[in-house]
Amino acid sequence: MNLVSLAFLLIFLGFILVFADVVLTMVRAVKQQGEESSEEQRKAEAGGVIFIGPIPIIFGTSKKIEKWMLIVALVITVILVVLFVLPFILGL
Repeated sequence: MNLVSLAFLLIFLGFILVFADVVLTMVRAVKQQGEESSEEQRKAEAGGVIFIGPIPIIFGTSKKIEKWMLIVALVITVILVVLFVLPFILGL
């Protein structure tokens, strides 16, 4: 498997994951619509990671979310470093 095939496979996997998330979100929304109660108030939290070159910028609405975004940033950084170094190791 060459790197171009791997790239297309990863892009396709990304599309599949986004599609699966949309479907799961719709199912959850339909399920919760029937179970809504006026007493329960939910708190939404959000966060994200922006890469500028090799430097990740992490943001979030709470310390808990920021911690998870830091973990996500580290995982993405490790994957990117491995994919960058892999051709040199394999001699491609």
